[in-house]
Amino acid sequence: MKEINNYFRYFYVFKTQSKEKMKSSRKTHKHKNGFLLLFMVFSFSIYGQQNNLPKAKTNALWERVNFGGGFGLSIGNNFTNITVAPSAIYNFNDYFALGTGLQYSYLKQKNVFTSNVIGGNLIGLFNPVEEVQLSLELEQVNVNNSYQELNNNPNGNFWNTGLFVGAGYRQDNITIGARLNLLYDRDVDLYGSAFMPFVRVFF
Repeated sequence: MKEINNYFRYFYVFKTQSKEKMKSSRKTHKHKNGFLLLFMVFSFSIYGQQNNLPKAKTNALWERVNFGGGFGLSIGNNFTNITVAPSAIYNFNDYFALGTGLQYSYLKQKNVFTSNVIGGNLIGLFNPVEEVQLSLELEQVNVNNSYQELNNNPNGNFWNTGLFVGAGYRQDNITIGARLNLLYDRDVDLYGSAFMPFVRVFF
């Protein structure tokens, strides 16, 4: 009988210990599952944050470059001047820009001459406020004249230099204004006037 009691006591203790181990094992699994879930959420959170980080700018230089140009028209005293000038500028900041461009002009003095002008220029732009644009432009062009009155003119083909200061009203990427040629000479200059209006557009 004593042996039977010892057996049941042993069986009871063994069963009780097994239940405790199972409870402990369940708690351990719960902790492991909770830790695994937390780890996964944290990992996804980090991954999402990494994907939302700003990407490095690979073309920072070209993002500051604008292409466009100008269109000029001057009419007066039987004189016509039409100018097309594609150009590109580099914006150092919101205030200053520097650029270069090409130019083609058609000029005509009624009953006197017709002229084709081709060349290039350097231009600096300053925007003291958003709506105002000031400019300084150096222009070097080759002039090819055809005279109606003279057959052989020594000045039929020559180079001309202009230095223009300008001001205009700017709205977004369009500037409308006028420029003044500081090197203008009535006797030798190809332009009929030192004062020229312009329309300048950059994209």
